[in-house]
Amino acid sequence: MTTSERGPYPVDQPDVSVGDLVGRLTDDFGSIVQSHIKLAKEEITAEVKKAGRGAGMLGGSALAGWIAALLLSFALAWGLAEFFDEPWLGFLIVGLIWGGAAAWLFLSGRRQLQEVEPLPEQTIEELKEDQKWLTEQKN
Repeated sequence: MTTSERGPYPVDQPDVSVGDLVGRLTDDFGSIVQSHIKLAKEEITAEVKKAGRGAGMLGGSALAGWIAALLLSFALAWGLAEFFDEPWLGFLIVGLIWGGAAAWLFLSGRRQLQEVEPLPEQTIEELKEDQKWLTEQKN
């Protein structure tokens, strides 16, 4: 095995053509890119799994919260029914409270949705400016 003139680095094949060296470099670069892509896929897969577990727990907590609200509503309605000596009145009061909450949530949600811009206005403006610049460059 010979060494290069620049230092003690071994030269495996001193008569290799530049084309072969470029081919090796391309292959090595492709291997590096593939390994980075594989690593990124593995990391993303792991993060998606964590996010899925978290979303499942949030869904479970929403269900548990809904059941708790339902049971507490029945308990409140029953308590009010005992207080007013009329069962229907307690349930009516609790129903009106939930109806008011639903109406407030509906109106708030509708207001939020009306503020949403359906198109990315800033991006459209930048694209128009880019198009204008390109047409000026052609002239």
